[in-house]
Formats: sequence, C-alpha cells, structure tokens
Amino acid sequence: MRTSISTVLHQLLLGSAVMLGIFALPRRAAAQELRDQWHQAPRDTVSQDIYDGWKQFNLNCARCHGEDALGTSFAPHLIVSLKPDGPIPTKELFIQTVCAGRPAKGMPSWCALGMELPTIEKIYGYVKARSDAKMAPGRPAVKREG
Repeated sequence: MRTSISTVLHQLLLGSAVMLGIFALPRRAAAQELRDQWHQAPRDTVSQDIYDGWKQFNLNCARCHGEDALGTSFAPHLIVSLKPDGPIPTKELFIQTVCAGRPAKGMPSWCALGMELPTIEKIYGYVKARSDAKMAPGRPAVKREG
C-alpha cells in the first residue's frame, strides 16, 4: 500500500496540532487557576476617561452606591437612576446632584469637598456607560491609543 506525500504531511500536521493542544492545556488550566472570582480578567476595553471615571467612582462613590453602581440599602442604583425614565436622566442633572449633594439624604456636596468638574464628568461617563449597557460589571481595561 502506497500513501501519497500529501497524506503523510496531513497526518504529521494533524499529529503536531494534537501534541500542541496537549501541551498547551496544562498551561491554560494553570492560568485559569490564577483567576478567582475577585481577580477576573477585564471584559471591556474603554477610553482613558471612562477608565478614570471607573477609578473615581470606586474611590468616592462605591462605598454608598455599591460596587459597579448597583446601589445599596441606603443609596440608589445609579444604573437605573440614569436611564431616560430615571430620576437623573441628563448629564446636567447628574453633575448638579453630585456637585451640590443631597444633604437631606446624607450625600455630601462633592464640589464643596474639592471634587472638580472634569472628575464628575468622568464619573458620569462611567456610570452612563453602565446604564446604557455598554460596559459589564468589573474593572475595565484601558484602550491603548495608536
């Protein structure tokens, strides 16, 4: 029985692919073992401004409004609040609310505490992206320019 050279090459190529898969599998499994529920890879790649908004939200807002802007027992769910039919449907109202605060509800005036307008705009960008379902929960990655 005689086999053609293309059949032999095909079998060699298939065998090599199987071997590569076998050797790559333990590395992949080891890489997944490094990830736990608290250290997941970013699901979204965002601009530097949105990433900065995510950071500022987590530094200043998340303790009351919850991780990923999902709300808590004493502060509203901002994803719902920024919907078109929510209580804060516009960027201007968001900035006004953050800057002036809601002292009757326990929210401080962030402008009086030194937060500047560009920072509030970045936080709005992050929360609006979450509200518009353009971002998943969790830490995003920064889109590299160029």
